[in-house]
This record gives sequence, structure tokens and C-alpha cells, in this order.
Amino acid sequence: MLIQMTADEIAVANDQLTMALPQEALRWAVERFHPRLLMATAFGAEGCCIIHMLADIDPSVKVINIDTGYQFPETLELRERILRRYGIAVEYVRPELSVPEYEEEHGGPLYELRSDQCCHDRKILPLRKAMARLDPLCWISAIRKDQTQDRGKADVVQWDAKFKVVKVNPLLNWGKKDVWSFIMKNDVPYNPLHDQDYPSIGCWPCTRAVQAGEDDRAGRWAGK
Repeated sequence: MLIQMTADEIAVANDQLTMALPQEALRWAVERFHPRLLMATAFGAEGCCIIHMLADIDPSVKVINIDTGYQFPETLELRERILRRYGIAVEYVRPELSVPEYEEEHGGPLYELRSDQCCHDRKILPLRKAMARLDPLCWISAIRKDQTQDRGKADVVQWDAKFKVVKVNPLLNWGKKDVWSFIMKNDVPYNPLHDQDYPSIGCWPCTRAVQAGEDDRAGRWAGK
């Protein structure tokens, strides 16, 4: 029977895996937590690398995507390319209301007026419901330390206080060059918008291309 890890056990695991290869961290998570192991992905370049690794380690690990209804067509097509390549069917998790129903309820697109509320309703709430339904003991994240100050403080294995689960960050010590080297070497499917100056991709209303010299996440919720 799978049980949750103690704080001391998490610390020991983190010490053991801090300098490990991403595949080693993922293999540990699979051996320790599967089938109560979950990955949530927005189909970013890092997430696609992890899916490629999971296809070799255990393709039965549950992977979900929060489909807000505002994703780029290229993002939705990438889900199908991943299915064809790896046989991994990423499960869409959707809000209760469709986009037309939601916009009718609010008298138009809410992202133009209250983008935080739109994100809460169409991304955060569905994720919380999915976590409650799937009841994982551990979930996999594709964050990197060099992306933001907060992420720079993360551990490879840590406790996620928000969802009360163990969190594994196998790519934490990678840089952008590591990600794209892996993608090119292994012919990993990725979102073609990355080739159009979209290093970080969310919903189309709140994502723009970045300009020269800008941070990779400058195109997310720009001006909001």
C-alpha cells in the first residue's frame, strides 16, 4: 500500500537526487509512487522532454492538460502529435462551462477585464478538481531553476503545500540549452510557436511573442 512520505524522507530523497539525471529522478518517482503519480503539462518544451522520458520509463503514468478553451490551435495539435509518437493520451481537464457559456455568463470575454479571475475559473479550479479526483501522492513538474526567482529556490524533490503532495522537478537544474539540445537530439515533438518567439505558451488571449532582450516569460500576461 502506498503511503505519503515524511518530511525527513523527502529531504533524504532530495539529497540523493539533487544532482541526478532527469531520467533518474523520474524513475525514482515512478518506482515510489506509480500508479498514484501524476503529471500536469501545458505542452511546453520542458514538458515534452519529460513526456519523452516517461515513454521510455513507463508510458502508463497519467498526464493531464488543463484545457481552458483558450489554448492555441498549435497546442491542441501537439497533443495529437504526442499521442501518435508515444501512444500517450494526455487527458484534457476542462472547466464546467464551455467558452461560449462562460462568456455569456460574464457578458463577454472575462480575460479582457479580470484576467486573474479567468485564470482562477478556467485553470486553477479545474486543476484542483482533477487533483481531488485523481488523488495523486506525487506530481511531476517541468520547472527550471533559471526561470524565476521562486523557481530558483525549489528542490528536485519537495513538499507541495498547496496540494499536499510530493512534487518532483526532474529538469530543475537544466538550462534552456539543455532542453533544446535534448529536443533536437531525440526529435521530440514541440510547439511550433516556439520557433516564432513564443518561449512560454499559455492561453492565446494572454500570451504574446517576446522581444529581443526580454525574459522568456515576458510574453505571459504582458501588461497585466
